[in-house]
Amino acid sequence: MASTKQVHAQWSSRMGFILAATGSAVGLGNIWKFPYMVGESGGAAFVFIYLACILLIGLPILVSEWLLGRRGQKNPVNTMQELAAVAGANKLWVLVGLGGVLGAFLILSFYSVIGGWSLAYIKDALLGNFSGQTAEAIGILFNDLLASPAILILWHSLFMLLTVFIVARGVTAGLEKTARLLMPALGVLLILLVLYGMTTGGFTQALAFMFKPDWSVVSGDVVLAALGHAFFTLSLGMGIMMAYGSYLGEEVKLLQAARTVVIMDTVIALAAGLAIFPIVFAKGLDLGSGPGLIFVTLPVAFGNITGGWLVGLAFFVLLTFAAVTSAISLLEPVVEFVEERTPLSRVGSTLVSGAAAWALGVLALMSFNLLSEFAILGLNIFDLLDTLTSKFFLPLTGLGVVLFLAWRLDKEEVRQELGLDVYDFSLWNLIVRYLAPVGVLVVFFANL
Repeated sequence: MASTKQVHAQWSSRMGFILAATGSAVGLGNIWKFPYMVGESGGAAFVFIYLACILLIGLPILVSEWLLGRRGQKNPVNTMQELAAVAGANKLWVLVGLGGVLGAFLILSFYSVIGGWSLAYIKDALLGNFSGQTAEAIGILFNDLLASPAILILWHSLFMLLTVFIVARGVTAGLEKTARLLMPALGVLLILLVLYGMTTGGFTQALAFMFKPDWSVVSGDVVLAALGHAFFTLSLGMGIMMAYGSYLGEEVKLLQAARTVVIMDTVIALAAGLAIFPIVFAKGLDLGSGPGLIFVTLPVAFGNITGGWLVGLAFFVLLTFAAVTSAISLLEPVVEFVEERTPLSRVGSTLVSGAAAWALGVLALMSFNLLSEFAILGLNIFDLLDTLTSKFFLPLTGLGVVLFLAWRLDKEEVRQELGLDVYDFSLWNLIVRYLAPVGVLVVFFANL
């Protein structure tokens, strides 16, 4: 085994940990992806299926990652290496930790590009560039952004610099302090946007769309979309929650903390829908506009409503806050790995990891311009990174985590650590041994 440095920090409080974990979960997936998936998948029926999936699959895997991380007290690779040795399990279980760290690194590289888009749109909102524009004009604005490698590199670099600066400061002064600042700010901005939504005339329609299910729209694709998003929304399978768990003390009750994070993550996703859909309904915009909902459809509305520049500014600041809290969590397991496996300091590990992710991100953003003709397996670099991580790294890593906990760790020790009685643990065991793994496998094979 490679030598490791004993440099492990700890969260300063349970609330600091919960805010950081929630910040990781609350990212572009909540503010960008969840609303457009609800729009594409028929509204409330998708929402209710998603809530069931997050309880039966998301929450157990989240707890599993924390538990393994807390036991290992090291980066995900070393944690899986040592826990497998203690359990007398195959050394190949280390691939679960390695898959998480590598997955987080690859996701950060293109996630930072999208974070850069949100920064660019803050500038556009401030300058009033959405004012009076048609959907076609906003589409041109977005396409012009993608067509310029220099502009994309500028915004991508600024976003990555901010991420590196925060992570370099450490667990308490960086991750935790940022979460304590940004999460309440994100909550306030969301509340203000929901209150604004109530004034648009489309709020009643939005409520019905999100909470009055039409079960006739449910298909296999809707169920699969809900299952997949429930898994991905909590930052599972990326080494993040295992890394966050490694900074946890024994006093934190994992199931209680997980319930809190799941509730906060879900409330923020639903609130994002209640902020966005009233505007969409009021302006007669396309519910199923997919990924373009945030960067093309909504700016049209912002440009054609009273005070739209301010609403748009608040929205893209919100989007950026959410992107930052997730980006720092994506960088953390990579930094933890580099710091513990090399002689580099925390700052050095962060700079090296951030620079590598930035460089790969530059290649990814060039998929929209200079390298648009370059393809691997029919995919440009940006789409290849997205496909590799979402369809392979994340589900397989998440599957490995839950299988290792359920089948390789001592059941009685796990029961005591979770504080469950025999009956509740039987139900837990049924979920982590069979239901959650089957759910992840269904997502994996459906994506293929």
